[in-house]
Amino acid sequence: MLNEILSALVAVATLQNLLIMVAGIWGGVIVGAIPGMTGTMAVTLALPFTFYMAPVPSILLLVALYKGSTYGGSVSAILIKTPGTASAACTALDGYPLAQQGKAGKALNMALYSSVIGDFLSNLSLIFFAAPLAMLALHIGPPEFFMLMLFALTTVAGVSGGSLLLGMVSAALGLLLATVGEDMYGSFRFAFVPDMQAGLSIAPVLIGLFALPELIKLVVMRASKTEEAAALGAQHLTRAEFMGSLRSILKGSVIGSVLGAIPGIGPSSAAFFSYGEAQRSSKRGANFGKGELEGIAASESANNGACGATMIPLLALGVPGDVITGVMLGAFMIQGLTPGPLLFQTNMHEIYMLLIGMLVSSVLLFFAGKVTMRMFSKVSHIPQTLLTPLVLLLCIFGIYSIASSTFDVAVLMVMGVVGFGMFLLNIPAAPFLIAFILGPMIEENLRRALAISRGDPAVLLSSPITWVFGVLIVFVVGMTIRREVSKSKERRVAQ
Repeated sequence: MLNEILSALVAVATLQNLLIMVAGIWGGVIVGAIPGMTGTMAVTLALPFTFYMAPVPSILLLVALYKGSTYGGSVSAILIKTPGTASAACTALDGYPLAQQGKAGKALNMALYSSVIGDFLSNLSLIFFAAPLAMLALHIGPPEFFMLMLFALTTVAGVSGGSLLLGMVSAALGLLLATVGEDMYGSFRFAFVPDMQAGLSIAPVLIGLFALPELIKLVVMRASKTEEAAALGAQHLTRAEFMGSLRSILKGSVIGSVLGAIPGIGPSSAAFFSYGEAQRSSKRGANFGKGELEGIAASESANNGACGATMIPLLALGVPGDVITGVMLGAFMIQGLTPGPLLFQTNMHEIYMLLIGMLVSSVLLFFAGKVTMRMFSKVSHIPQTLLTPLVLLLCIFGIYSIASSTFDVAVLMVMGVVGFGMFLLNIPAAPFLIAFILGPMIEENLRRALAISRGDPAVLLSSPITWVFGVLIVFVVGMTIRREVSKSKERRVAQ
């Protein structure tokens, strides 16, 4: 076995493979930082170039693009509150307030360190725990999926700002919007125009909800920066700041690794799940959403932690963990490799090369992030009068480029107005987005569970896994209500 590993290491450590991974990581970071240009798009566009490459280098290119784009989304999320990817939406909650405080460098560095650690630990989980986690995933059916999604939705209470009621209102609106389009039985809901029959895409909703309200505030409320962000070179993280967030980084890495190994969840849900858990357990939980480094650490470690873990069901079972690994499945098949249990018997050398390459790409991500960080830091010095129309054009171009759809651009604009209205009413946007992302999965698994049990709701508590999630839901909701009551008493005493 040792000889096989050494042989794979020598095969990976070639100039060609290193250049391929560097190009993939760097290209992914740049694409991820552009609003609307998702990692799925980057991997899909690169797929034709892999036809003429050897099997392992082609897969390493796609994996590097995936990792780079997942981290890259945090750059624009922090600097201009425009998440480049859906998984970076959580990062914007604390990253942008830190940038406004002149601490963009600290926020970017924390995002980079958390991403690299989460990615590296996720790769280790892929190496050591692929088989056990894959077996666990096999035991998760529709009832378990529903309870898991419901538990994830209870993190709304952790990111709902100062009011649990407003957080629940926001989540309800997100769930309502998630029902637009065709359901699993072929019925159409709220399909007022033909373009709505396919539902609303995540990209225009995400960018419209987080980016456009900031632009509207600058125009309508005549807001402007009173000072430019400090130079990034003077904004290095201190040891105390990093160590203060290390617990959330490790916890987020574990959450991302576990949730990423379950097909269909992906980095976005893992990021919000980790963020809510970090806020619940942190001593600085009250500062989350106002500019807290630990919030960035929790989000970025989880979404990058999910990247390597999504490869677990792909390699072990032949089941894609998310959309991007679905594209990679096609790349495997094109190269004559069939993911699944037999892959570990017939192509063990290629598996070792892939795993070693993924570990190397984690190191390359650190250096690519450092270099790209300084490039994108120039954004903080662009005058607001120029930055506002530039960001708007970038958002419109990015959304239109996904599917060449003017309807998606219209959704972007409408969601911008909705997001601005939520800002005026002090309704938090994060619960809306969490519910919108999880809504289809919640509905689909609820319907499947009830179909299996012929309408008996007892199926939702029919296994030990569902009971575990049920107890966790009650616990989190109870703790949240207790916190709200405590805050209410403190306000009455202060008055």
